Amino acid sequence: MRIDKFLKVSRILKRRTVAQEAAEAGKISVNGKVVKPAYRLKVGDVVEIGYLSGTVKFRVLQLKETVKKDEAGTLYEIVTE
Repeated sequence: MRIDKFLKVSRILKRRTVAQEAAEAGKISVNGKVVKPAYRLKVGDVVEIGYLSGTVKFRVLQLKETVKKDEAGTLYEIVTE
């Protein structure tokens, strides 16, 4: 699954276009490498998103095309180091 679609489906970012813009601006990295919106995620990848107020780091647990709002949190786990 593409990183931009995953961020929308998991509701980490509200819209896919926002995810695409963030990736194009170099604010999204997977396993320590900056990626483009079309990057293919795999289960187990560690994603880091840079915001103005800090960063969010999480591990991908599942890849699903669609999920209900209350199930979105099951797709990833927050990583703290």
